[in-house]
Amino acid sequence: MNNHWNGDYRTVPDEAMYFIRKIAVRAVVDFGYSAQSVADMFAVAKSALHEWINWYRESGDVGLKTRLPPGANPILTEEMEIWLKNAILSTTPMEHGFDSTLWTCEILRCLLKRKFGIDVTVSTIRLHLHDIGLSYQQPRHRPAEQDPDEVEHFLSDKFPRIRKLAQKLGADIAFEDESGVGISDHAGMTWGEIGKTPEIVLPQQRGGYNVLSIVTPQGQLQYSIKDHTINSDYFIDFLRQILKGRTKPLILLLDRASFHHSKKVRQYVRAHRTQIRIFFLPRYSPELNPDEQVWNQIKNNNLRKQYLDSKANLKKKLRAALKGLQANLKKVKSFFLLDDTKYANVESPET
Repeated sequence: MNNHWNGDYRTVPDEAMYFIRKIAVRAVVDFGYSAQSVADMFAVAKSALHEWINWYRESGDVGLKTRLPPGANPILTEEMEIWLKNAILSTTPMEHGFDSTLWTCEILRCLLKRKFGIDVTVSTIRLHLHDIGLSYQQPRHRPAEQDPDEVEHFLSDKFPRIRKLAQKLGADIAFEDESGVGISDHAGMTWGEIGKTPEIVLPQQRGGYNVLSIVTPQGQLQYSIKDHTINSDYFIDFLRQILKGRTKPLILLLDRASFHHSKKVRQYVRAHRTQIRIFFLPRYSPELNPDEQVWNQIKNNNLRKQYLDSKANLKKKLRAALKGLQANLKKVKSFFLLDDTKYANVESPET
């Protein structure tokens, strides 16, 4: 073993460095290895590996090539940097004639050429964006129908009052959501011959299940799998299920699905007022519901990676995934630590 190796890649030739980055990035992106294990394997900081992954997602393999040193390409002036930052933070590419809502270095390269008459590489642009405090990130998506004032009122006034009510009643707070999970659900990428789009033969059988669930800041997950469309009767059955054996009252936050506020549901909740109260999240605001992360975990991180050829197989895998998540208190608690959901990370009131 070479005892002089210390992970200093400054001495590695550019072409070799390019292949090192490609191997490391694809180990994470295409083969599912953890970023930490790959970073350890290549003796690089985990933050550096994540930066390589961002370069790849933005520009493909070309983004992994060694950036040319300052001076090798036209350098952006301070005026150009200010203009770039304002454009990125205050406008969208669509406002500049591009068919996209997401900024990329290639779009910015075109804009710089159009406005200032200079042609720089995406690597040069990326370097300057980092210098002015910007980074390549996964954006949050807000539905156009969402009312920002309603969201602000919920966060600053309504939910604090709900929390005070929970403390007064000695109640737990939980969030509910439902989702459909089907055999034909498929997403992601696969390997194939260059120039020929891979074709995946889907199983002939179709169908799926609807799942209701609740989560609490303490990491509790309860769920119910239904083989039919959710309506008021099935939702009331689920309420009975989650209240069974509960020693504290429950305050449940819901979206505005029609069966959530149907006459039958309102009558049931009114008749069991000492056990349960319900409140509604702002309209078109799924990002505020921590229970949304259950479906992200189950669909994208569990079922998507498995072969599902029948409803029976789907139900078996779905139940196993939910049961595994239910046992993972730490993971469920993490659903309340996101930027949009940390407002709901309240402690259970003491009895």
